[in-house]
Amino acid sequence: MIPADLQGNRELFRDCLSGPLLQKLVVDHTSPGKPKHKRQKRASKNVEHESESTANERPAEELAEFVEYVATDLFSSFPNDLQTLSYSKTQNDPRIGERFSDPLSSAVIDQILVTVSPSIAESFEAYNLLDSQADLPRFLIPVFQEYVNVATAAPPVWSNTRVSACEICERDWIPLTYHHLIPKQIHAKAIKRGWHEEWRLNSVAWLCRACHSFVHRIASNQELAKDYWSVDRLMEREDVVAWANWVGRVRWKAR
Repeated sequence: MIPADLQGNRELFRDCLSGPLLQKLVVDHTSPGKPKHKRQKRASKNVEHESESTANERPAEELAEFVEYVATDLFSSFPNDLQTLSYSKTQNDPRIGERFSDPLSSAVIDQILVTVSPSIAESFEAYNLLDSQADLPRFLIPVFQEYVNVATAAPPVWSNTRVSACEICERDWIPLTYHHLIPKQIHAKAIKRGWHEEWRLNSVAWLCRACHSFVHRIASNQELAKDYWSVDRLMEREDVVAWANWVGRVRWKAR
């Protein structure tokens, strides 16, 4: 069981893995099948065709479950410093930044690969994703590198994160304002009490004026800074969801 505080990085790794994994599944299952054993060459054409059709028609739910299983199994085996990797970790400890630099050193790669369960290679073979288990590192190393690069990426310049629609009600035809997710009046307290690191303080959400005013009505500046410092956290509140559903239907009549 992966702890709740690591679920974000697990999901990040799953997303890095899913692209090449699903691409390989699609490519392999839409190209002519290769028999895994010589004796399979004697199988009738009807049986071979049926086998290929079954592979090509795997339901999306099954593929999603396979990706989740592989991602969770691999992530669970990672060294702790790889599981908890983040931009702030590399800034606070230069040794971590050096260890997980781009490209990853062969020593670090070997330390990750040695933790991979043999069941992963077996699962890849079961899905006809590998010609042999020895090919697994060639597939995984770019995935590890992408995960490291994304996990340690510097946060965006918040002023450049502007979107085209309100991040709460999703109306895209109305002027937007920027909402300081961590109100400026609370910055010093947020740092002193360890609620946030300094690089996160100026994060913003782009909201229409109605949603912006609503957010400030439902919570104090301290509550916003401590508990509702992201759009995702705001949207966990039932009153915010209900508001978004209602105000999202409000449109001005043309004059």
